[in-house]
Amino acid sequence: MVNSSKDDAATDGDMSSGDSPPSNTSLYSEGEKVLAYHGPRIYEAKVQKVELRKKEFRYFLHYLGWNKNWDEWVSVDRLMKCTDENRLKQRALEKGYVEKSSKSGRSAQAKPKNLNDARVEKEDHKNNVVAAPKGKKRKNDSGTKDNQSVEKVIKIQIPSTLRKQLVDDWEFVTQQDKLVKLPRSPTVDDILTKYLEYRSKRDGTITDSLGEVLKGIRCYFDKALPVLLLYNKERDQYHKLVVDDVSPSTVYGAEHLLRLFVKLPELLAYVNIEDETQIRLHQKLLDFLKFLQKNQSTFFVSAYEGCKGTEGKGKSKND
Repeated sequence: MVNSSKDDAATDGDMSSGDSPPSNTSLYSEGEKVLAYHGPRIYEAKVQKVELRKKEFRYFLHYLGWNKNWDEWVSVDRLMKCTDENRLKQRALEKGYVEKSSKSGRSAQAKPKNLNDARVEKEDHKNNVVAAPKGKKRKNDSGTKDNQSVEKVIKIQIPSTLRKQLVDDWEFVTQQDKLVKLPRSPTVDDILTKYLEYRSKRDGTITDSLGEVLKGIRCYFDKALPVLLLYNKERDQYHKLVVDDVSPSTVYGAEHLLRLFVKLPELLAYVNIEDETQIRLHQKLLDFLKFLQKNQSTFFVSAYEGCKGTEGKGKSKND
């Protein structure tokens, strides 16, 4: 699940909430169970807080059955009443989503049996990209071992504005058939260099460990992009631009780099990291995300282009 503004899914039918409510009237109350749009799907949630901000009501949701890390503030256009009619809409949307996933080559998985499995599956569904690395199975004879590997996952809390960026990214590509114009500027390499310069000015020095983390991010990005970070509609664009020894990090930019941070916890779960090192790594990753957020208007494109939005090729891995 990812945070989102009003998605295409929410416009497929009339929402029970109708138009935005008058500024002095809230359609939903604290403690009320609701249905909430989240990416391409609808989830059951509970309203925990209600606030009036700039003449618009905002609702703090807890998604039932999900970790509290997914709790978020949403606007009224994301919500529906828990009526039989809206539950039918939820099931119809879910059925269409599963069928679409199956047609694109992904298996329609059963509902997760526990929250660890749910979190892994949810990470996959929210970006509609290739499934997570194999090995994290449902309950079976090796369930204990699988759960231990899941517990090692470094939880990365992506800032709310960047989570909305992920949803907008999903909508542009999967719903509007648009792509990021490539090659991007700044590229992933450029952003990593800018971050290094930013830390050097802020701290007055650069530690070897920070340099290694940034090299690791670049390496993970180059390796993970074709496997985990592309939507099906982006693959032709990838094959046209990333040829020979071209590094994806010299072609792609912040949009695809941000997708890496969704998958990074699962990828790092397979790396043997000491607890103390893991804490420092987590801090560095969060600081980098804050840097992306601070420069969001500069690093991310505001609009995507048609499927032919490519101009040239990136640099070789040896450049």
